[in-house]
Amino acid sequence: MIPFAYAVAGYLLLLGCYGVVRSHDLVHTTVCVSVAQSGTYVLLLTVGYQRGATAPVFGSSTPPGTPVVDPVVQALTLTDIVVGATVTALLLALALQVAKRHGTVDPDQLNSLRG
Repeated sequence: MIPFAYAVAGYLLLLGCYGVVRSHDLVHTTVCVSVAQSGTYVLLLTVGYQRGATAPVFGSSTPPGTPVVDPVVQALTLTDIVVGATVTALLLALALQVAKRHGTVDPDQLNSLRG
C-alpha cells in the first residue's frame, strides 16, 4: 500500500507541473500549482504512516508503549495545507488584478509586463 501512496504523490506532483508548463491562463496555472501541492500532502502523510498505529493521544484508552503515528508529520501537513490555501488565494488575487489592468489572463499577451 505504501508504494501506491508514493506513486500517487509523484503522479499528482508531475500532473501539476505539467499543467503549469502547458497552461495559457493564470487561473489554470494557480489550480495546477494547488494540484502539485496536494501531492506534497499525500507524500507527508505517507512518510508519517505506521501500520497498526493509533492517534498520538495517550490516556486510559492508549497506554504508553502503544505504537502511534508521528504527530510532527501531521502538524507539517496541516501547516502545508494552510500555506497552500494562502498561496492559492494570493495567486488568484494577483490574477484578478492582472485581468482588471490588462484585460487578459493569458501570459503570452501580457507584453506590457516585459522588461
